[in-house]
Amino acid sequence: MGGFLGVAASNDSSDLVLLVELAIAVGLVVGMLLVRRGHVRLHRLLQGSLVLVNVPIVLAWMVPQYLEYVRPGLPADLGQAFFALPTLMLAAGAAAEALGVYILLVAGTTLVPDRWRFRRYKLVMRSELILWWAVVLAGIATYYTWYVAPS
Repeated sequence: MGGFLGVAASNDSSDLVLLVELAIAVGLVVGMLLVRRGHVRLHRLLQGSLVLVNVPIVLAWMVPQYLEYVRPGLPADLGQAFFALPTLMLAAGAAAEALGVYILLVAGTTLVPDRWRFRRYKLVMRSELILWWAVVLAGIATYYTWYVAPS
């Protein structure tokens, strides 16, 4: 049975995760626009919520999918897009999620010691947004490779 987007996805969950991840990425851009307009508290609430809501999605859906479908083919099949794209997405996604949580800890708590805190918020947050969108694009490429144009 295909997903609700009408492609070869094995079920609706793959389609739903794609749409949710796209919504999160768009939400992060909205958060950037909010802070530019001076809505710092709303920016913090939105960005923090989006980063944290992504953690269970990654742990409950993406990691099990990776372990079931990709990991068995590694490292021998890493040259194939079916294996390479989700592996790239896993590495970049882990970095993006870790950086997002680190930003939340630095910006919203006093848990991080002064010597480990960053001072250039704009640079770090823009880097995070770029990294997050790179992961989303890798996710779209993975979805396309797995469900739209499977070989």
